[in-house]
Parts: sequence; C-alpha cells; structure tokens
Amino acid sequence: MWCALPGYAAVLAVYISVVRLIGRDRELAALRLLLDRAVAGTGGVLVMYGPPGAGMTALADAAAGQGRRRGFAVARVAAGPAAPARLVWAQLVRAAGGPAEVARRLLEEDAEPLDLDRAAEALVSAGPRLIVVDDLDRGGSAAVQVLPVLAARVAGSATAVVVTASAALGTGSEIRVGPLGEEDLGVLVGEDRPEVRRALWLASGGLPGPGLSLAARLSDLSAGTDAVVQLALRAPPRAAFLEVDSPLIRLLETAAGREMEDSLRARVLARLARELLADPGAATRRRDLADEALALARGAGEPAVLAEVLDARLHALWDPAAAGDRLAAASEIIDLARAAGEDAQERSGMFWRFIALMELGRVSEAESALAAFERAARLAGDAEAMVMVTARHAMLATLRGRFGDALRLAEQVEEAGNRIGLADTPALVGTLRGMVLNERGPLEKAAGAVDLLLDAARHHPGHLYEATAAGVLAALGRTPEAAAELQRALPWVLRGSGPRWLVAAAGLALAAGAAGDREAAEALYEALAPYRGRLVIQGGANAVLCPVSYYLGLLTAVLGRWDEAITLFSEAVSLAGEIGALPAAAHARTSLADALAARSGPGDQGAAEEQRRQARSIAERLGMGVLLASLPPGANLWRLRRDDGDWLLEAGAEHARLRDARGLHYLRALLAAPGRDIPALDLVAGGAGVHPQAAGPVLDEQARSAYRRRLADLAEELAAADRAGDPSRSERLQAEQQALLAELRRATGLAGRAKEVSPEAERARVNVTRTLRATLDRISQAAPRAAAHLQASIRTGGACRYEPGPGGPGGWDV
Repeated sequence: MWCALPGYAAVLAVYISVVRLIGRDRELAALRLLLDRAVAGTGGVLVMYGPPGAGMTALADAAAGQGRRRGFAVARVAAGPAAPARLVWAQLVRAAGGPAEVARRLLEEDAEPLDLDRAAEALVSAGPRLIVVDDLDRGGSAAVQVLPVLAARVAGSATAVVVTASAALGTGSEIRVGPLGEEDLGVLVGEDRPEVRRALWLASGGLPGPGLSLAARLSDLSAGTDAVVQLALRAPPRAAFLEVDSPLIRLLETAAGREMEDSLRARVLARLARELLADPGAATRRRDLADEALALARGAGEPAVLAEVLDARLHALWDPAAAGDRLAAASEIIDLARAAGEDAQERSGMFWRFIALMELGRVSEAESALAAFERAARLAGDAEAMVMVTARHAMLATLRGRFGDALRLAEQVEEAGNRIGLADTPALVGTLRGMVLNERGPLEKAAGAVDLLLDAARHHPGHLYEATAAGVLAALGRTPEAAAELQRALPWVLRGSGPRWLVAAAGLALAAGAAGDREAAEALYEALAPYRGRLVIQGGANAVLCPVSYYLGLLTAVLGRWDEAITLFSEAVSLAGEIGALPAAAHARTSLADALAARSGPGDQGAAEEQRRQARSIAERLGMGVLLASLPPGANLWRLRRDDGDWLLEAGAEHARLRDARGLHYLRALLAAPGRDIPALDLVAGGAGVHPQAAGPVLDEQARSAYRRRLADLAEELAAADRAGDPSRSERLQAEQQALLAELRRATGLAGRAKEVSPEAERARVNVTRTLRATLDRISQAAPRAAAHLQASIRTGGACRYEPGPGGPGGWDV
C-alpha cells in the first residue's frame, strides 16, 4: 500500500540520493554554484570525472534533482558506445524544441563546426535550463567535440550543463571524483565493525559502487564466516598487469594473519603471491608463499582449491625458464577444474596452455588451444575472456603480417575492453598497435613508443621497460641512445626474471647488435642460449616477436662467429616459415644476408643477394616500411609488359619480343603475386573463376575419419606427455600430429569440408600446365637465363605459384 501514499516515491528518491552521495560535499557545492550562476544569467559547464564505480550516475541524478527543485527545465541523457556518436546531443536538441534538420545534421559524419554551433544555439535557453549528460566520453571523440562549442554558447545564458565522464575533457570547470574515505564508505554501506569496514574500504578502493556490491555479498555469508577473509578472496582486481595494487595486497596480508582452515589459507596465500608479481623485489617471498599455498592445497584434497592455487602459482612464478612446467600445470588445472565443475578455472587452464605452447614455438597447437578457450568463453558469456581472445587473434594476425586485420581487431579489443571496464585495455591496445607500427612505420610515429616505454619504466621500476626501449631505439637507428639504455639495463636483465624478461633480453640483443658491444653480446648470449628454438613472447602472448635464434644470431654476429650466426639465422628463417610468421622471416633473411656477406665464402655473396631479394619481396608484399627503409634499394628489376599487342621481356642483358599468347597472361598473373597460390581455374578465367561442382573427394570419409580419430588420440597423448614433462615423447607425437594435419589440410577445404576434384578443374590443371610449359620453352629460345629462372620458380598443378628461386631478379615490373 505504500505506493499509494502521496509524494512517498519522491521522498524515497531524495533519501536514496542523499545516502548515495555521502562524502560528496565538494561536488554538491560545485553543482549549487553552477545553478546559482545560471539563475544569474552566467551559465556554464561542470565536468565531473572519475573511475567506474565512483558514483557518477548518482551525481548526475543529484544534479537533475537539484535542478528540478529549483525550477529548471531539466533534460537528462546518457551516452553509450553502441549509439551514434552525437545521438545524445541530437536527442537534447529535439527535447529542447530545436529544428529537426539541426538534430539530423548532428548525426551525419560530415557535420561541420557550423552544424555543431547551430545545435549549441538550439540548446541555449533564456529561462533556467539544466542539461545533464552522463558518461559523455563513452560516445567517443565525436560526442565530446560538441561540448566546447556548447560551453561558448552557454556562458552568457541561463543554461547550465553538467557532464560526467571517465577522464577530464578539458572544458568548463572540472572536478575529479575520487574514492571515499574509510569512515564515509562505512556509513554508505552500513558497516560498523571496524575490521570489516576497513577490509571493505581496501577491497573496493574506496569506490562506492564496488563497496556497495561487496557489502551486499557479505550479507549472504553464513554465521561464523570470517568476512575479512572472504573480502580478501572476493575483491575484484583493479590494477593493470604488472601494476602494484597496494590496497589489495594490504587486505590479503591482513587476511593471512587471521585464523582459518587450510583450504582458505591456501587460497589467500596463493592470491597474495599472485598479486606480488607486480613487485620485482618480492621474488623470494612469492616463491615461499606459492610453495606454502600449494602444500596446503594438496593436503586439503579439494580439486577446485588446488586448481585455483596452481593458477595463482603460475602467475606468481611466471618466468620463461618454466614454460614446460606451465604446460604441465595447465593440463593439471584443466583436469582438476573439470572434476570440480569449475568452468571459469578450466578456462584459465586453457589459456595457460595456449601461452605455454606459444612460448615453446608450437604455434599450430597453440591456435587449437586458443580456439578451445574461445568456444568455452563464448558459451559461458565471459566478456573479459572474449577480449583476451580477440587480442590474441590480433597478435596472430601481426605475427603473420596481416597488419590490417590486426588493427581492425585492436579496435574491437579497445571497444569491448572499455565497455566492460577492463583495466589492461589501454596497455593491451597500445601493444597491439605498436607492434604493427614497428613494422609498417612511419618511423616518426614508431619513435613515440620509446617515450611510452621510458615512462612505463619510471612508473613500474624493475620490470625492464628500459630494455625494450633500447631495442626500439636500435631499430630506429638511434644507436647512441640504444647503447646508453643497453648499459643501464643490462645488469638488471642479467639478474632478472618474470614475464617480461625474454622480451627485455631480446631488446638488449638488438641494441648490442646495433652498437657492436662485444661484452654485452657475450653476456646476453649466455642468458638467451637456453631458450633456443623458442619464440620471444611478451606476457600472456599479447605480442610475439622473432624466434630466439634470431636474437642469438645477432649476438654471434657481433662476436664475429659467422658460421654460427648463419646457422642461427637459418634456424630463425625455418621456424618463421613453419609457423607462417612472414615478418619474422623477412627480418631473419635480412640478417642472414648480412652474415653471409660478412663471411664472404664461396657462393656467399650470391646467397646473400638472394636472401635480401626474398626479404625485400616479403616486406613489399606486407608493407613493412621500417624494414624496407633499412634495405638497400631493389636492384636488377626485370619486366614483362605489353607493347603494341606483343609482349616485351627485359631480364638484365636479355631482351625479347614475344607474340601474344595465353601462357604469357598466365605468367604475368603469377609474377604479379610471388609466393601466392593461384588456382588453375582462376588463371583460365583471367580472375576469380567459376569453380564448378566437384565429382568426388580427394580423401574418402572413411580415411578422413581414421585421420581424425588418430589426431584425437594424439591430442590426449600429447597432454599426457606434457603432464609427465616428457619432451622427447612430445616431440615425436607432435611430428606425427603435424604430418597428419598437413595431409588433412591438403584434402580439406573451407569449414572442414572434403576437397573435391571436378572434371573442369582437372582440365584447367592440364591445360594451364601445358600452356605455361610451352610459353617457357618459347622464352628459352630468346632469353635462356630468364627462362632458366622461371622454369625453376614456376610451380604448376591445381594451383600454380611463382616461388622465386635463385638467379632471378630483385623484383618484377608487370
């Protein structure tokens, strides 16, 4: 019956607003001052900004409430990332009775400054008007750019504008809304027990939103449950990766000093060890805590607890030397979590498996592990996990040289991460974009990464960002600066560890190579040698660089050990080729060419020129502007062009005029796309041909099923070998797995469907092969050197390819 009481709802709303705004006297005073100024005819803009959970929406509600009570005409809207950028302003214009055309123009991409000014004019009122926009920056920069235009219009009016945002916008009066004090938070949540009140304050960071949420969860605890311990285990992480969350660490330390059963103590100690990863000086303490937690968890005999502790231990003791152990532990986490029915913990084990496989260079298995993690995350509706998945797909796109895809995926990471308030989003997106920038350039933009890294080093000492900066400086040709950072960071890296260590050591290897520092090269070689055959990955594989062999090759080159350097660079080329890492292959081929030229043995100069040619070919196809800028200009360009109905072939000293024929059209298409398969049907069609219905599969269903059963058995055997820490058995099983996968890929089309052979495709294969061979025979009569190169480089079949072999040009002009 309460809803029928006159005015009760309004009174209740005011009461709730007052309760939620405990500790916000400064903000309320600023609101009152803004309204006073508007009444006096000197309106303005007030921006209140702060982190999610600081109570921005409550402040927006309070502003609207104050305005109504004082007789203002109030319009309140909220921005969102899914809506058109300036929709909030168009809504306000319509609500104010402004022209429909003005509102419409705001929503168009080509809206000009004059359109924004017309909209601002429509929002200004002669009488008291209050405009409240919540979360303005969620609408993006296009939404924010209206605000300064409106600020100029309201200055001499009775219109007041209140905006909330996550960061300062640089317009009007601005107030940062920070955390509440411990006492105020206690009053807000109704908690008067001093130790629980303090635990809530530490767990929430003093933010009202998380504080209220955590307090509500405490009400569900059974009698006798220690609220402090539960808060230590339930407190959401707020710091980004490798940032120290001091309040959470203090809470965990407080909880660790209280009496509790072994399973709870194991969880508290494990989480404390995990959070201390951000403290580079706590390595010994982390290990002691992780060891004690693991012993307690194994003794407790609870699979879910043991899985949680193993996961935290992997974070706490994250070090490149333990990649094999991480792979075994990930398999154990998955098994334990499945036994306990802990889906979230199982997903964590899946992700650890992906990271470890990437570190070990087992990329095809890692991609399968990522796909399994993605399926599980999608089924669970795990938004944070889906951001992680998208970021790793962006990393893999960069690894393969699909830079456009990588940037598109990075945008998705930014949008989704910001939407769910993921603390790591800016750093993650910056890394993804930075990796593309380092390859594509321009160099002046890539140089900005140095400042960001050195700034990170100042704010996160001990995490070796200076070493990464040294590598970037070396790549930019700023050798003296790279050498200086090398000398500063080398002692820290040589005695360091942690998830950034391998990236840091690789950065210093680049700097040592550029500076020719023999002493540093010797020390770094000894440090990196145990990881030969692996990939250099950053953190949770959000960035992957070149194979370790590449950096070892740079160091041996500094030392003048040319035979060893050539072997190492060749290994790097091979591994990069196996995993489809074209940018890494281009870098390794470039360095291999330099090493061959420096050794200058029989045939080395020719081999060096061929490696440079292939590196340049890759770099040109991918748009690797930074590498191209460091390579000597392409030489020995050959041409195949039309001329008055005939074709002109210019290959060095050889020149030939050839009559038009179908084979020359096929040849031109292949030369224009070196290294790429073109179906014979497409060559016949002069483009993407019509691919007819096939007659039958390459492999019948019985054979494909047998292959798949063996692959499933191999996956189980590999997991068992990983758990047992048996690398030799893993290697044998992996070789068999790769062979079977290659055969299945050969016989499998899109979406796993069996490849089929049609009569038309077979006729195209035969005709194109015969035609190309006849064309090359004609060329051999007029240009034998060019024909020899083409005959060694043209591959024919159902799909044809120009794979440049030795003795060819630096490139083709077709």
